[in-house]
Amino acid sequence: MERIILKLSGQALSESGTGISAKKIEAVVNEIKELASTKNVQIGIVCGAGNMWRGRDAESNNMDRCLADSIGMLGTVMNSLAVENGLRNASLKAVTMSAVPMPSLVKSYTRGDAIDYLEKGYIVIFAGGTGNPYFSTDTATVLRAIEIEAEGILLAKAIDGVYDSDPKTNPNAKRYDEVSIQEVLDKKLAVVDLTATIMCLENKMPMYVFGLNEEDSIVKAMSGEFNGTKVTV
Repeated sequence: MERIILKLSGQALSESGTGISAKKIEAVVNEIKELASTKNVQIGIVCGAGNMWRGRDAESNNMDRCLADSIGMLGTVMNSLAVENGLRNASLKAVTMSAVPMPSLVKSYTRGDAIDYLEKGYIVIFAGGTGNPYFSTDTATVLRAIEIEAEGILLAKAIDGVYDSDPKTNPNAKRYDEVSIQEVLDKKLAVVDLTATIMCLENKMPMYVFGLNEEDSIVKAMSGEFNGTKVTV
């Protein structure tokens, strides 16, 4: 693949599940640097914000959902800037582009500018989700992948692939080595949310799901040697 989107969960950037860990970011950046230097691939990144806030927790916090999602969008900007800083510290060219305009902090997202940056060798970090409430960063990831004509999505998650049930609650859960996006939809396997799943199906966007805690997991995902699940189209 010559152009990919890497989705990093908020938890991937935190040691305790909350906040931002410089150590975790450094580990992720080291893998991205190896990927950029050895695979000659253009890289886009979407950061979640689960280490900061989840919009779906609005009801339990007695908060309007639109406002809660706005807080989540700001959380993605915070994570994205932290990742950009880590990339720049590793002597990589990086730029953050936000779907939510905040020109004093980050560049505003446009498809044309994003592709220009990618072709100039920048790692582009897409922040602010889709810029709209009720859409997750899963949906933002697939949307950006489609817009920039990426060849695949690398999903770095807390668990090491796609299972037929929740491995946290079912010790006998079976992990798939390969599964079709149609099967993900039919069996409600929850790789990404429903909107993102349908977008992958309609636009034939493959996904590679793996656990970020495995050594060299990002590089292995690109080489096909990874210990995870390929979601085919």
